[in-house]
Amino acid sequence: MTDVLRPDQRTAPAGRRRGWPPRLDKIAFGGDYNAEQWPPEVWSQDRQLMRQAGVTVATVGVFSWALLEPEPGTYDFAWLDEVIDGLHEAGVRVCLATPTAAPPAWLAARHPESLPVTRDGVRLGIGARESFCPNSVHYRAAAVNIAQQLAYRYGEHPALALWHIGNEFGSHVGACYCAVCATMFIEWLQAAYSDLAELNDAWGTTFWGQRYGAWNEITPPHPAPMGVNPAQQLDYRRFSSDSHLACFIAERDAVRAITDAAPITTNLMVTACQNLDYWRWAPELDVVSNNHYLTAEAQSSYLGMSMSADVARGLSGGTPWLLMETSTSAVNWQPRNIAKVPGELRRNILTNIARGADGAMFFQWRASRFGAEKFHSAMLPQSGTRGRIWNEVVALGAELARLDEVRGTTVAADVALVWDWQSWWALELEYRPSADLGYHERVDAFYEALWRDHRTTDVVSPLGDLATYPLVVVPSLYLTTAEAASNLRLYVEGGGRLVVSYFSGIVDAHDTVHDGPYPGALRDVLGLWIDEFHPLRKDESVELDGGTAGRIWSESIIVDGAEVISRFTTGPDAGGPAVTRHRLGSGEAWYVATALDVAGLRALIAGALPTSALSPAPTGATTGAVAASDDLEVVRRAGADASYLFLINHGSESASVNASGIDLLTGRAHDSSVPVAAGDVVVLRERS
Repeated sequence: MTDVLRPDQRTAPAGRRRGWPPRLDKIAFGGDYNAEQWPPEVWSQDRQLMRQAGVTVATVGVFSWALLEPEPGTYDFAWLDEVIDGLHEAGVRVCLATPTAAPPAWLAARHPESLPVTRDGVRLGIGARESFCPNSVHYRAAAVNIAQQLAYRYGEHPALALWHIGNEFGSHVGACYCAVCATMFIEWLQAAYSDLAELNDAWGTTFWGQRYGAWNEITPPHPAPMGVNPAQQLDYRRFSSDSHLACFIAERDAVRAITDAAPITTNLMVTACQNLDYWRWAPELDVVSNNHYLTAEAQSSYLGMSMSADVARGLSGGTPWLLMETSTSAVNWQPRNIAKVPGELRRNILTNIARGADGAMFFQWRASRFGAEKFHSAMLPQSGTRGRIWNEVVALGAELARLDEVRGTTVAADVALVWDWQSWWALELEYRPSADLGYHERVDAFYEALWRDHRTTDVVSPLGDLATYPLVVVPSLYLTTAEAASNLRLYVEGGGRLVVSYFSGIVDAHDTVHDGPYPGALRDVLGLWIDEFHPLRKDESVELDGGTAGRIWSESIIVDGAEVISRFTTGPDAGGPAVTRHRLGSGEAWYVATALDVAGLRALIAGALPTSALSPAPTGATTGAVAASDDLEVVRRAGADASYLFLINHGSESASVNASGIDLLTGRAHDSSVPVAAGDVVVLRERS
């Protein structure tokens, strides 16, 4: 049986994170290089074109297990030797992946029990990827073995810059419900709870007569006639996240035991993957890596790119991180795969660099001619070197080379936004007061409001250090532990300004409602209590005095120390408080009881945090320095010797910013006003 990661277990020693790979001494630029899809005569052409495009690093081996180990214990590294040696000769560094996201067919044939099982009891087959149970002893042993073989062979190779363990852990198969997982779930629970009495109490098993009298009575949360105990579901989510993390750690430690020449990472999907608690994962990575693909049909889809970058930077603790995957244009798996317009690729990549990435990579280098992702864009598309995308890739590589001096600098943030995967899990379980309560709905709205005001946002854990931020927003924290509530209260008492949205503070880690009236854990810091929730009908809205309106939600608020800033004028709570402010210690806690639109949130934030409250000076845009549409992205990275102002115009109108310095992309000097044409980017080395 495989080891199970205990709920309280951290394996990375304090200070173990190695940080940015020293062999990536330029901005990382490249992509997944699946050379095995092409005959060897193409490889030399690839290397020539990589040099032309300015590629500095290529990820190899991600899905090549079946070729590297065609049968158990039989290895063929000759082709990979040629690929890695060729890249080295071409001056391209290697990010070497363990290929364990795509187990070979022989593993499933010999050990069909290693395949994952769905919640409905269906054992999934092969022919795709992620066809493994993370707790399968056969899968785990085989994965560790191939990782060791790669480490022995390439661990000291001069081209090796970074290890990439697995691929997108938990993104498509978050939880397995097989018999092995059922047994290991019980072991996980026995580590989490001192005895069955504690578990029964935490899970509230007196409800619906669910009490357990023996450990072996507990099962995974399989489908049942009605909604399964939410506390049981949450613990299974935690167990599943830890199971995947244990897989990563097993491979990571196997590599480290053989070679310690290069840092180790895996590619997270920070705003898209709900299945894993990345606050728990981040300390185990030497460098944080992220995958992000635009939701192409979304209005202002660049906002999702910015937020994903900010979440990745938050996981990295503000240190440089790597965009491991994105697309040059359209993907292949969305309902309508919209191509990027000219210049959009450039803006997307420079957004990530602006927000703390020291590298940007793509899936993939050369577009596939077969398989499920043959219509996915690539650095070298089906049109070859004659098309628009190739020309944009080459131009982008040249521009990134001009930004090398930005590497290692850090992002200067104005405000913080609290983000929590476990609250996301809990909020979207069954039997919530409204089907319109979605985690991303409020998070996205608050983030956009801050973005439109040109405020740079750090994304933080509910238990993170908040002391340095003049404003902290809590868009969606339905699950709020006592420790998180205490952290927020101390922040306000110490002089911070907190903005909390509705349906936060409601339950503890086991989805048990906090004692007393809503909003439970946040009642004292907000200075109010809620008599009753009043979810709104589909497409219904309520008016507030001052001319704003809300959707989705209304509630009956009783102030208990807070002052009323705005009231409902229509709807079930007409005349009652809609926005409140509670002065506590030397700070303030604001509360909003409905889903304001972005314009309403901007006004709310302006009231909660006037410009004069920002200290030190903001990123260069919040003091009236911007004459622009709301589509201008303004972010500063700062180092010991210089600061760099990124101005990215996603709009159709020109903009200007009061600043001075040299544009690293063009060499042009600006003395006071910096113009940014529609769709253009300026990276200004600022004058001190």
